[in-house]
Amino acid sequence: MLRFAQHDIGVIRRIGTQSQTGLKVKKVVKKKRIWTIGAVALALLGSDHAGAQSTLDAVRGKGYIQCGVNTGLAGFAQPDSNGEWRGIDVDLCRAVAAAVFGEASKVRYTPLTAQQRFTALQSGEVDILSRNTTWTISRDTTLGLNFVGVNYYDGQGFMVPKKRKVKSAKQLSGATVCVQPGTTTELNLADYFRANKMKFKPVVIEKM
Repeated sequence: MLRFAQHDIGVIRRIGTQSQTGLKVKKVVKKKRIWTIGAVALALLGSDHAGAQSTLDAVRGKGYIQCGVNTGLAGFAQPDSNGEWRGIDVDLCRAVAAAVFGEASKVRYTPLTAQQRFTALQSGEVDILSRNTTWTISRDTTLGLNFVGVNYYDGQGFMVPKKRKVKSAKQLSGATVCVQPGTTTELNLADYFRANKMKFKPVVIEKM
């Protein structure tokens, strides 16, 4: 794989309510560490604000947490052969459910594409968004949502057929590149080719 950019994947969490003052969102300082179940619940659900507390009451009232996850990403969120969701992001959802209800099973999953994820969280369709989402300053300041922690770091690159004998990404001018819409990957791709005065043909695929 030809790597050309490094960026971190964050996790967005929101449990808030709509009120006269707008969307209530708990802001938590970024932590680069593994949280215990109790700490996770405190970061995601705990707040001194009445609005956030009433949302926690609502979640407790319905008896489960609605968790937004990827539509299918091995190791992060994907149904197994029995239809049971598995992966790192799924485990975090279960941890929060265990902290709130004492039972990890009290969680329901909503598969979301990159283009659907923010709208689902903003509208309240999901209580928590636990899926691969790059933490950027623009998202952190314009969406009315807060990132509360990083659970994975990754890189971005190109995968090409071995027979092409490509040694550098700078040899890809004129290439056809598969990319997901509504992602920082899409933006980074365009930026890279533009910066290197190269052209490419994007093939946009919603679900990889």
